[in-house]
Amino acid sequence: MPDSKRRARSASADDTADGIAAAERPEPETDAERRRRRAVFLRELTEARELRARVQPRRARAARMRQQMRMRTFRW
Repeated sequence: MPDSKRRARSASADDTADGIAAAERPEPETDAERRRRRAVFLRELTEARELRARVQPRRARAARMRQQMRMRTFRW
C-alpha cells in the first residue's frame, strides 16, 4: 500500500479495522438474511462446478474418480 494512503487511513479516527466508519456501519444482519445469502452463494457455487464439469469433461471425470477412491478408503 502506498505511504500516502497508509497515512490517510491512520489519520482518520472514526475508521474501524474493516474500513467502515461508525456512522456508516450497517445493522447486524438477521439469521434469515444470512441463510438467504448463503443459499444464493451455494447455488452459484454448484452452478460454477457444473459449468466447469461441462467445459472440462476429462478433468471432471478424473476428479470424480479421485473422490470415489477417497470414499472407498474412508474409515468410519
